[in-house]
Amino acid sequence: MTHRYSDSERAAIYRVIAERRDMRHFCGSDIPAATLQRILQAAHQAPSVGLMQPWRFIRISDGALRERIYQLVAAERHLTAQEMGERDAEFLRLKVEGVRDCAELLVAVLAPDDGTLFGRRTLPEMDLASVACAIQNLWLAARAEGLGMGWVSLFEPLALARLLNVPAGGKPIAILCLGQVEAFYTAPMLQLQGWRDAQPLANLLFENQWDERAA
Repeated sequence: MTHRYSDSERAAIYRVIAERRDMRHFCGSDIPAATLQRILQAAHQAPSVGLMQPWRFIRISDGALRERIYQLVAAERHLTAQEMGERDAEFLRLKVEGVRDCAELLVAVLAPDDGTLFGRRTLPEMDLASVACAIQNLWLAARAEGLGMGWVSLFEPLALARLLNVPAGGKPIAILCLGQVEAFYTAPMLQLQGWRDAQPLANLLFENQWDERAA
C-alpha cells in the first residue's frame, strides 16, 4: 500500500489521538510564536463542508479582556451548578477552566452564514461541524507539540459575542486555553474525578440499525 505511512508515523498519529486530553491545569512560560502559528495552521487545514471555512479564531492578548472572559465563565459555572440538583456541590468542586492560567487564550467563533448550500441543504449545522473539526486539529497539534489545551463551553454566547464585537450571525462556540502543563491526565479528567465514566466503543458501535438496547 504505497499511500500508507510508516509504522512509526502511524504509531505517532494514534498515540497523539489517544493521549489528547481536555486540560484545565497549566504552568510554564509563553508559547513560541512559531509553535502557535503551526498549531493554528493545523486548525486551518481542517475539512469544511463546501470549503466554507466557517472558523474564526480570536487571540486574546489583552489582560483586562481575559479577566472579563473569566468572569463570564465564572458566572455561567454557578448558573450551571444551580441546574445540577443534588450534584451542584460536586460540580462546583471540579476545575472546569484555565482561563487565568494558560499561556494563550483563543476564542473559536462560528462565522456568520455565508449562504453555502453545498452539503448543508438538509444538514445546515455542518458549518458548526466544520469548526469542531478545526478545533480538533488544533487540539491534536497542540498535544504533538507537548502543549495542553482545554475547551471551555461555560459561557453565555451572546455576552461573549458582544464583548468581542462579533458581527450579527456569528457565534462564539469555544474558549480555548492553551499552554504548558506539568503532566497530562492519565485519563479524561471527569473520569478521574468520578464525574462520569467513558463508555467503550463496543457500546456505541451498531450494525445496520440503531441498537435499542444501548439507547
